[in-house]
Amino acid sequence: MYIILVYDIQTDDEGKKILPKVFKLCKKYLFHVQNSVFEGEITDSNLKNLSAQLNKLVRDNHDSVIIYQIRQEKWIKRTFIGKQDDQTDNFF
Repeated sequence: MYIILVYDIQTDDEGKKILPKVFKLCKKYLFHVQNSVFEGEITDSNLKNLSAQLNKLVRDNHDSVIIYQIRQEKWIKRTFIGKQDDQTDNFF
């Protein structure tokens, strides 16, 4: 399946420690698209692993993660306005 994952980590003192961990974890499974946005093909088992690890990092009362599941990438229509970054960026 294809997913788009977006996150919002509050940048208080604790959040500043969590943010790079969430980024690194997402980068392990998906392509970095833009700031707090990742996307890519992922297996069901990898999605379960990713979700479980995110649940350990993300604070219920401060942070959020949204995962959009799409059957196939071909069903996504993208429109870019402004700067278009390389979607296959694996380096930060």
